[in-house]
Amino acid sequence: MGDQIARGEDFEKKAEKKLSGWGLFGSKHEDAADLFDKAGNCFKLAKSWDQAGAVYVKLANCHLKLDSKHEAANAYADAAHCYKKSNTKEAISCLEQAVNMFLDIGRLNMSARYYKEIAELYEQEQNLEQAISYYEKAADLFQSEDVTTTANQCKQKVAQFSAQIEKYPRAIEIFEEIARHSVNNNLLKYGVRGHLLNAGICQLCKGDVVAINNALERYQELDPTFSGTRECKLLVDLAAAIDEEDVAKFTDAVKEYDSMTQLDAWRTTLLLRVKETLKAKELEEDDLT
Repeated sequence: MGDQIARGEDFEKKAEKKLSGWGLFGSKHEDAADLFDKAGNCFKLAKSWDQAGAVYVKLANCHLKLDSKHEAANAYADAAHCYKKSNTKEAISCLEQAVNMFLDIGRLNMSARYYKEIAELYEQEQNLEQAISYYEKAADLFQSEDVTTTANQCKQKVAQFSAQIEKYPRAIEIFEEIARHSVNNNLLKYGVRGHLLNAGICQLCKGDVVAINNALERYQELDPTFSGTRECKLLVDLAAAIDEEDVAKFTDAVKEYDSMTQLDAWRTTLLLRVKETLKAKELEEDDLT
């Protein structure tokens, strides 16, 4: 490994020397780019990620001098993928550079892909506000390129994180929109009940029983098969439990559903929020009597 680092540093020094020396403008940047690329490979083999990332940024700058934005964007992406292993902040910065260049040259699909990568890095860091922002950007670009499935995946992330930070109306709007767009699509229609369940759970979090029941009517109009599903029964039972302020009934409905179809962590977290609110109301009533 040390041998690879020494080779990498040697290539990097030669590249720097090329740039500082005299030579035809284009050719010296081309020669330096070739050497920086070799240095990057050596540092990657040695798993020296910070050195590799830094050298790919230098490679990107060479490509920019040669007015080759596509090559520069790829070099920034390479830098980001090295930094991902050691320095998230630098990785995001390099991906931002790559995205801006791909946008400039009209490579929207690549821009979308790297926006999604930035979002995933913010998600890992638990920075949900920023993750939402970048998943939204990615979804818009994927949608414009007709990559519907990936656009929907990004939108679902936006909705899930919006609900986590208690922006329920935004989450509801997105889940309902995905369900609407999926209901007449043979590949996507089987996911509709899940999207409507997610939207319904967010409605429950808002705690407005009238709004919940209105939403359930809407969902059954949107997808006539929904009324016969276990997802619909769960929402109807939970809405009734909230209306009656009955914690035991709420718990039983969740248990019954969960025994057949395990609730994921996101749904469980939100349903626990609803239950806690319901418990607090029940305690209030007890205090008053």
